[in-house]
Amino acid sequence: ILLSARAGEESRIEGLEAGADDYLVKPFSARELLARVGAHVELAGLRREAEAAHRAAEKVDESKRTEEAIRRLNTELENRVTERTAQLQAANQELEAFSYSVSHDLRAPLRAINGFAQIMLEDHGPALESEAKRLLGVIHENAARMGRLIDDLINFARFGRTVLESAPVDMAALVRHVMTDLQHGPAPGPAEILIEPLQPARGDTALLRQVWANLIGNALKYSRHRPQAKVEIGSLDGGPEAVERTYYVRDNGVGFDMKYADKLFGVFQRLHSREEFDGTGVGLAIVQRIIRRHGGRVWAESEPDRGATFYFTLPARGGQ
Repeated sequence: ILLSARAGEESRIEGLEAGADDYLVKPFSARELLARVGAHVELAGLRREAEAAHRAAEKVDESKRTEEAIRRLNTELENRVTERTAQLQAANQELEAFSYSVSHDLRAPLRAINGFAQIMLEDHGPALESEAKRLLGVIHENAARMGRLIDDLINFARFGRTVLESAPVDMAALVRHVMTDLQHGPAPGPAEILIEPLQPARGDTALLRQVWANLIGNALKYSRHRPQAKVEIGSLDGGPEAVERTYYVRDNGVGFDMKYADKLFGVFQRLHSREEFDGTGVGLAIVQRIIRRHGGRVWAESEPDRGATFYFTLPARGGQ
């Protein structure tokens, strides 16, 4: 468009329109020209706004498609997790049922072996040579140890599926009951027992009683060769804002090397020979299983020949 203007004269505009057969020259006033230019500008702005709106709509559609795809993937993942969880639960139940059944089925022949060995020693002992007596004693001892091992395996399986009965627990009273039970059992040897104040907890009383029995029993066992065995039982004060409560059992026994600490809580894992210290190697695994079911943690700190300290935690909520 070519625009020319002279003072005192009307401006004229020459418009060239594409697609016309020839050029047309049309007169426009300045006002008309400005109106037409403004219309073109406004039309261009509207086109840009329309294009922007179209692009925004495309982005919204793309975002909706992405959200829908993510939603489908999440649903598929949740379904897979649910299916795998159900499969694992079924497998665990079958495994526990199998171990429970096998353990019970082993009891009968073990009782027979142990019983007949005992009868031989009692009724025919005087007529037996010393080597025969020794061998019968070995049979009797190993059958009894196998019986204890079966009991521990049954307990390990049972503690994994027992329904937790959560309630307030007086830990100090619970430890006193455990100490009474241990004193009426096989004598672990003289020991100095120090029971510090224990914070109350919330959990399953019967299961927590088993935790204390296993930890205190271990402390007494592994410190019994000391001239003066010492066992300390207590809890750590984490303050009113603590999310968990920590309890411990400390002894001055033989201890262990911390590089083997990862083996402590495995089934049948032992850091000392059976000749040195009796046991089935299941007690600490039971402790860990019970504490984990309560939502807590268990660990140990030790040095060889400098004793050991076993800690476990329980959630602080509702402990009063």
